[in-house]
Amino acid sequence: MDAANLTAFLAVAESGSFSRAAEQLHLTQPAVSKRIASLEQQLDCRLFDRIGRHISLTEAGLALRPRALEIIDALEDTRRALSNLSTVVQGRVAMATSHHIGLHRLPPVLRAFTRTYPEAALDIQFLDSEIAYEKVLHGEIELAVITLAPAMEPPIIAQQIWNDPLDFVVAPDHPLAGCRDLTLARLADYPAVFPGPNTFTRRIVSQLFSRDGVQPHISMSTNYMETIKMMVSIGLAWSVLPRTMLDSQVVPLTLHNAGLERQLGIIWHSGRTLSNAGQAFIRLLKHNAASETLSPFKAGTTL
Repeated sequence: MDAANLTAFLAVAESGSFSRAAEQLHLTQPAVSKRIASLEQQLDCRLFDRIGRHISLTEAGLALRPRALEIIDALEDTRRALSNLSTVVQGRVAMATSHHIGLHRLPPVLRAFTRTYPEAALDIQFLDSEIAYEKVLHGEIELAVITLAPAMEPPIIAQQIWNDPLDFVVAPDHPLAGCRDLTLARLADYPAVFPGPNTFTRRIVSQLFSRDGVQPHISMSTNYMETIKMMVSIGLAWSVLPRTMLDSQVVPLTLHNAGLERQLGIIWHSGRTLSNAGQAFIRLLKHNAASETLSPFKAGTTL
């Protein structure tokens, strides 16, 4: 069974379109159709139903899809294992990161990687941490630099890179700005903007309120920290932000026994052979984090 034919099959199955699959594979549409026809001939069964412009998997296609994924993953893993016999760092690293980490933590690492390993290429997707986690879990990408879940379980391997303290914040003219001895109960009397309900950060903050039996007044939610900061800065609500994002636009609040932090780190699948380039990226990430720890400047200082 030809790997190129299986790759074409998976591309059509994922996109639901021969033309979009052709664009994804950098082929012509007739070339994709020919590969699918060849695979159907090899297997002696139809894999797609074509009704007008609508394409759907047949029962045989549905049965083939998970097996095709396993075959392609095994071939890719074999290729990486053989490539790793060489010490050359080259090839493409498929990775993902959250928008916040990509903007505030990764630029020095990305710059160092491209300068140190010019023969390697980074294919970066900017995704919510939870979606990136799922993509690593299902073998769709090699690495992800994300907010780590409170508990990470096999087959995912996670290594913490940064502690990320979180602060309760309001606008400078908010009624609570400058108040001392605040409690979660009093904070809950005012509208809040929170990260999305399925995010790891939301889970961390919600656990703190649940501990004290307090229900926050959540008026809005978004997964983008920059958007949360904007909403807080114009006085729409209070929220929780990474300390590295604090500046004159927002004011941190002091709450008794309400210290919050999250862990940011890198994850990969234990069943996947890391490429030389992937291993090099992890080394650089750890080295950069260690250098930050030794730096005399505090987190959030503008250089």
